[in-house]
Amino acid sequence: MNDQKIYRIAGISALACVATFFFEFPFYLFRTPFPGLAASDKLADFSARNATNIMCCVFLDLIILTLIMVFFAGVRHLIRRADPQHEWLASLFYGVGLVFVALTFVADSLQASTAIDALNPPGDGVVIRAMWESTLLMYGSIALWLIALFMAILSYVTMASGALPRWSAWLGYACALVCLAFVPTMFVHHVDIFGFYNPAGWGAEAFANGFPLAVWMVAIGVALLRKRAPAPVQSGSGA
Repeated sequence: MNDQKIYRIAGISALACVATFFFEFPFYLFRTPFPGLAASDKLADFSARNATNIMCCVFLDLIILTLIMVFFAGVRHLIRRADPQHEWLASLFYGVGLVFVALTFVADSLQASTAIDALNPPGDGVVIRAMWESTLLMYGSIALWLIALFMAILSYVTMASGALPRWSAWLGYACALVCLAFVPTMFVHHVDIFGFYNPAGWGAEAFANGFPLAVWMVAIGVALLRKRAPAPVQSGSGA
């Protein structure tokens, strides 16, 4: 498989990933009102009522995360081809990306388990609350830290080697800063799922976790589709 095809596959995967994300996002808006983490006695009923919705989101995440892995593999190849001296950065980028994917798979599994518990009566609200709370940092501060890290790695390589247009590097740094701004939510003691800046707030869980990454992946996806592999050097026939 040549470089051009790899870049094309990676770029298409990035754009398809974002398209699937925006298809998935409304599912969260169509759920019945969340009773709050403090209302453990109501969590089982909430999870049971929204079990199909929850499982649909988990299933769509399987598609999203698979596309992200293809994207990460393509970007690793790009970094290695841009400058062999950045081989270790290519490995670091890919490694951080896989940790992010694995972390999200674990969080999705816990989210799906809330529905499984609720659909096997009697649902235990205390267990469901524990599983919901276990996902907070996985979707929030920890995920945001990893996202910011792999964005910064590719941005640095782009600035150093010209692997992609320089504007994509500045965009990557900006998106990474947005993600980093929400990492300290882990220290906010007031947990409110309806609030903005706290471990369970929609600022960290929904906005920062999804939209900076989506913007960055669209930009990198387009840049990869427009990327042209260097033409092979042809030896002259003689002077």
